[in-house]
Amino acid sequence: MADLHLLSPAGFRAGAVAAKIKTSGKLDVGILAADKLATAAAIFTTNRVIAAPVKVGRENIAAGRLRAIVVNSGNANACTGKQGEIDARQMCALAAKELDCPANQVLPSSTGIIGHLMPMDKIRAGIAAASSALGKSSEHALQFADAILTTDLVRKSAAAQFKVGKETITLAGVCKGSGMIGPRLALPASAPKHATMLAYLTIDAQIPAPTLRKLLMASADVSFNAVTVDDHSSTNDTLAILASGVSGKIDSPGDLAKLRDALNDVCQSLAYQIAADGEGATKVVRIDVRGAASLADAQAMARAIANSPLVKCAFHGNDPNWGRIVSAAGMCGAKFDADKATLKLQGTVVFRSGTPAKFDTEAVSKSLATKFAAAELTCRLGKHDATVWTCDLSREYITINADYHT
Repeated sequence: MADLHLLSPAGFRAGAVAAKIKTSGKLDVGILAADKLATAAAIFTTNRVIAAPVKVGRENIAAGRLRAIVVNSGNANACTGKQGEIDARQMCALAAKELDCPANQVLPSSTGIIGHLMPMDKIRAGIAAASSALGKSSEHALQFADAILTTDLVRKSAAAQFKVGKETITLAGVCKGSGMIGPRLALPASAPKHATMLAYLTIDAQIPAPTLRKLLMASADVSFNAVTVDDHSSTNDTLAILASGVSGKIDSPGDLAKLRDALNDVCQSLAYQIAADGEGATKVVRIDVRGAASLADAQAMARAIANSPLVKCAFHGNDPNWGRIVSAAGMCGAKFDADKATLKLQGTVVFRSGTPAKFDTEAVSKSLATKFAAAELTCRLGKHDATVWTCDLSREYITINADYHT
């Protein structure tokens, strides 16, 4: 819904400024604030190396209530030791002072280069200026969305609405992510499953924090956890949602189903936009695995295919080299029998039951020369499916990441 934005849900304000953390001089400090204490949930990276704001954020979200999110780009505040944690807590305290709330009601986030101490003089000035700039307009929403970007080429946003009784509930979100993308988000208490993804959602519904947390995790599994650019889980990955409670109350099974569907739609749209804006990407690639023996097997095969540099290069070159896809499925440890499998590229069968299928190579190559490409692998071993979104691997990806720091 193009006319909706992050601040369309009632009860929120945002502000952003250029604090000169980025050498480009672009916006780099943002605050997203609820008018009153909001119900909240957040999930974070499962990388064992976690940035200071993630450590602090895990603590501050524990009560399921937040007044604000404070975020900077240009510096990840990761691998910065005790000083990094002090700085993350100071960011919360500075924002809290401006909003007249406790520091533990603020969630901090950072994204950018790892291993550099925070330029706190710039951060202090930036938080004060962003607080003074808080507003509810679409322009404020766009500025906040811009302030979280790093190597992204475009801002990313999505929104949805649904009815609860006579009330219209609005859900909206923004995210950033282009490189260092292979999120494995989970709740703080969860064990690890294996440039940074940051996503922030607002909703004006009334909903208990435990329910919000459960729905957020389920939605992440079919959206952000199903997107990969380079399968590099960041130290800073964060997904957070704030519910202002200004509009209708969500408590019936039917209303919860509406919220679940809206949340999935918004998060999947944002995840797709990350894949589309992958560093150096020229196309989005969707990998579908069907009929696997288990959900874990389906997810493992889809991710192995999506992350294969050989597969990603083939898609970049519009090369229907199906052998790379089939072999990627077989190397990840999942149950797989090539003699039972069928593979389609852009809807054309290229491999069936252990042998090549006859197809027009030139026609399939031409069909791959588009902004969106799809591969569907049917295993015929069970009833479990999985989808992963990725992008192709281009020469530009190497250029961006070779020059990123120096």
